[in-house]
Amino acid sequence: MTMSKGDLTRARLAESMLELIQTSGYSGTGLNAVIDHAAAPKGSIYFHFPDGKEGLGVAAVDLAAAQFGTLIAEAADSAGGAAQAARAAIEALTSIVSRSDYRLGCPVSVVTLEMGAESERLRHACASAFESWIVPTAALLEADGIDAEGARSLATVIVATIEGAVIVSRAMRSPQPLESAADVVADLIEQRIRTAAVKR
Repeated sequence: MTMSKGDLTRARLAESMLELIQTSGYSGTGLNAVIDHAAAPKGSIYFHFPDGKEGLGVAAVDLAAAQFGTLIAEAADSAGGAAQAARAAIEALTSIVSRSDYRLGCPVSVVTLEMGAESERLRHACASAFESWIVPTAALLEADGIDAEGARSLATVIVATIEGAVIVSRAMRSPQPLESAADVVADLIEQRIRTAAVKR
């Protein structure tokens, strides 16, 4: 479906906000910087986002959620099971982080840390983003024989581990924390699958 000029401008603003949050943080990103980065007309932010920076921040978090959701789906489609899918997703994320010279990380964690206690709307958007990654991860684990409660618990740990590994990799300017996370997560999934098989 062809997007209208207005829809394209709105999407461009959200994409610029997302990129700037990754490099400058939410608090460090001003609306003028977003307008300049997006090469958008002045006044376009309040036309498309009447609630200003908070609404634009929510749109950026939603976009990040969708992008990582796509990464999870692609990893699941190309892998032979939950362990391989998790490893593939983390490897793809490692490539993104390292190619950016460790300037890009997870904007959802950035917004959570900066604004989670200040804006309920942004906190809720971040919680929804994490949930959107936990749910399909849990579904992959269930498909490999782990019970629903265990799959949900393990999926939450996996997402939390990846988030932490991204932060540590950026701090160390090294892929090693993410590479270690890929190994540990894959091993943990395989252990849980074996345990579930014994119980059946």
